[in-house]
Amino acid sequence: MEQESTFSENYFIKKSLAIIGAGPAGCACAKFLLNSGIRPTIFDKDRYLRTILPTGGGRCNLAYAEYDFKQLAKNYPRGEKFLYSVFTRFGAKDSTDFFNSIGIKTYIQKDNRIFPASNSSKEVREKLLKAISQCNFIKEEIKSIEKLDNCYKIKTNKSTYAFDIVIIATGGHSDYEILNKLDLTIEPPVQSLVGLITKEDFSKISGVSLKDIHIKYKKINICGDIIFTHKGISGPAIYKLSSINAKKELPYKIYLQFIENINLQELLDKNPHKEIKNLLGQIVPKSLAAFILDELKTPKELLCHKVNRILRESILEKLTNFEVTITGKNPDGEVVTCGGVNLNEINPKSMESKRYQGLYFCGEILDIDGFCGGFNLQNCWSTAYIVAESIKNL
Repeated sequence: MEQESTFSENYFIKKSLAIIGAGPAGCACAKFLLNSGIRPTIFDKDRYLRTILPTGGGRCNLAYAEYDFKQLAKNYPRGEKFLYSVFTRFGAKDSTDFFNSIGIKTYIQKDNRIFPASNSSKEVREKLLKAISQCNFIKEEIKSIEKLDNCYKIKTNKSTYAFDIVIIATGGHSDYEILNKLDLTIEPPVQSLVGLITKEDFSKISGVSLKDIHIKYKKINICGDIIFTHKGISGPAIYKLSSINAKKELPYKIYLQFIENINLQELLDKNPHKEIKNLLGQIVPKSLAAFILDELKTPKELLCHKVNRILRESILEKLTNFEVTITGKNPDGEVVTCGGVNLNEINPKSMESKRYQGLYFCGEILDIDGFCGGFNLQNCWSTAYIVAESIKNL
């Protein structure tokens, strides 16, 4: 191979446009570009569109049926205002139209999450890859990207290439070192949407799930479903909390409200000869009732009429303001990260770098992350569309 320093014409393979990363954002962007008559080259070292397979528990939660762009953007702890102009141009309805156009029918669950009718992320992968089969795929590992006077130099583990336009779509688990020569501001990635490890040992109630639980942290109040685990707590409401507090220093305390508007004294009075464990077992799961009584060092067989004021208030405190200390994160499935390319580097109307003409970003490589519910894939589809439209209009 000719020495790199010569930069000869036959050393570089001339292509007009490269997409780095064959994940959801990269592949969607490729399809939008093909629709405009632009045939991109896609680089990825691994199986194309592999990261979509575990999404939505294998069902592929494509988007969320919220059609007001500001309300949709509220589901992104990082990137909300940046996404305003993005979602006005490509929102949830545009996402379903896009997938319908490539042969993927969709439906909306009662909770507004949008899925393929097949409930199969495998089908989404196969049909999206089929839709971009005209692209030029290069299965090589990117080592660096560098801006030269008249092109972008891309170095892989096997060769070196030059492109006029480069789109970075490497996702939230990116090797950001490939961007070192561009000197961009990168927010360090940290795990988001994960289960939480607790100081308290919940192994005795592992598997107990509760619906519509209020989680309180300072001024934050989240209502949703939770589940106790061997390591701590998990579930949709906990994922939302972990997303909001993704960069929060550990440890920190949260408070769980299991019930609302209960007159415990009245219940005790109406059931004077019932054992306290059985009374509480009518309010919360029996194993949780037993756990609370163990925490209070109270005999489970204690009759209700023997519950004094101090014990009653202690039980009520556990039911309405249950303290939990968060000590760590427990990724138990697909993991979303917050962090990535700082949004101050990017023009939201084009997704182009403010400092490097012809360099674009889309998807989770950006410092944008959303809650559970299809929001992170929506970010991929929407920002990919903006990139493609911007390039089409050059």
